[in-house]
Amino acid sequence: MSLNEEVEILRNIPLFANIEPSKLKLLAFTSERLTFRKGQDLCVQGEMGDAAFIIIDGAVDVLVNTDDGPLSVAKMGKNDVVGEISILTDVPRTATVRATSDVTVLRISKDLFLRLMREFPQMAVEIMRELARRLDKTTADLTRALAADGSN
Repeated sequence: MSLNEEVEILRNIPLFANIEPSKLKLLAFTSERLTFRKGQDLCVQGEMGDAAFIIIDGAVDVLVNTDDGPLSVAKMGKNDVVGEISILTDVPRTATVRATSDVTVLRISKDLFLRLMREFPQMAVEIMRELARRLDKTTADLTRALAADGSN
């Protein structure tokens, strides 16, 4: 895939939609393109995060450790960003991200990700919106699970 094709992929991701093309080209150029095979982990819960991943192709499961083993809490695919929470909060990874198919990603280093957020406040707003959507979904899922558990 060419640099221009990667820029076009980035342009279609809401997080990067308002970033000027020259900056997207820099992002694509400085990002690392990686491939993970089905079953491989992009990142592991508990590790310190040093990068976020943009899924270019394929699908992943977001897993959290429980006493009963890993629990899938989300499925992510093309154009989704994963792994950003630990680089934004300087805490260990909150989940394991595992490929459920062969997956191609752009790996964005923590330093570059944070620099882009400083330079492009709209990107920071989009990240907050996405995190708020995820929190809302998690809260709704938890509420349903607790209600179902209470009805037994």
